[in-house]
Amino acid sequence: MSQSYEPGVLHRASAWRAGIVLVPLLLVLGGMVARLSGSTEDNGWYQSLALPELQPPGPAFGIAWSMLYTLLGISAAIVWGHKRARGRGAALALFAIGFAINLSWSPVFFRFHLILPALAIIGVMLVVALATTFAFARVSRVAAWLLVPYLVWLCFAGALNARIMVLNPAADAFQQGV
Repeated sequence: MSQSYEPGVLHRASAWRAGIVLVPLLLVLGGMVARLSGSTEDNGWYQSLALPELQPPGPAFGIAWSMLYTLLGISAAIVWGHKRARGRGAALALFAIGFAINLSWSPVFFRFHLILPALAIIGVMLVVALATTFAFARVSRVAAWLLVPYLVWLCFAGALNARIMVLNPAADAFQQGV
């Protein structure tokens, strides 16, 4: 028997199924890329950098990203659950593009030591995340509000990245032409 979906109505079972897949998927992908990129305290290059005064301790980043990926997954699952909502497909496509861009930051910064290009990636991430938030808001205000902590974190991460660049101009492989 086929289910009928009303436009703008959340289909809870579909949202739950999407969340059960998306949240662990985002956590695993995010953690795997971070680990493979060397974004741990074992990264000698990173440990040699002068860091900003407001730099959180290393473990705080793992905790923050775990919470953010969970919120991102729940938010996308809610949008997924609005089966016939206008703009749903575009909103989910923006989300996927934004997540792919998000995954590119760790290798660029930690593996390739490209501080300036990493900052540019955060700028692109922020623009795509804002577009995603507005697209999600057309489908579900709750889903959009769940992205606000991510937007705030991206602003903070951008400020940290910019400050690291200022404090360590000779550490940027891009500036050295490597």
